[in-house]
Amino acid sequence: MATSDDIATLNSLTTTTIDCVKGFEEAAEDSNAGSYGPMFREFATERRAAAAMLQEQVRRLGGEPADSGSIAGAAHRAFVDFRQIFSTRDDKAIVEEVERGEDHIKEKYQTALSSADLEPESRAVVERAYQSVRAGHDRVSALKHQLTA
Repeated sequence: MATSDDIATLNSLTTTTIDCVKGFEEAAEDSNAGSYGPMFREFATERRAAAAMLQEQVRRLGGEPADSGSIAGAAHRAFVDFRQIFSTRDDKAIVEEVERGEDHIKEKYQTALSSADLEPESRAVVERAYQSVRAGHDRVSALKHQLTA
């Protein structure tokens, strides 16, 4: 794969990861009485570190790293905020929305890692960032199942 293709993949993952950071920050604020706020803030910190790793790899490849989230991510967060105005802002609803976002980012990382074209150095960076994504996804999924039990 050409360096420019690696840069495009890394920047796409960075944008999605930044969207995730913003989503976790908003979920932390919306969490009823702050019950899951600390966990969501922890996830946001972990995703910031993952985004920074991806950005650094883009710099090493000579590219300009993405530094903001996507329009789609902002639209989703706005939809969630709008919907929550009319709901009770309960933790279960917030956790369900967070899990939807986690499913999306996990799938995006898996797609990138399934490509045989990613250069080994870039693949290693994506795999390290994916560890945070997978761990967060699994914790949120377990929390959702716990809340629905």
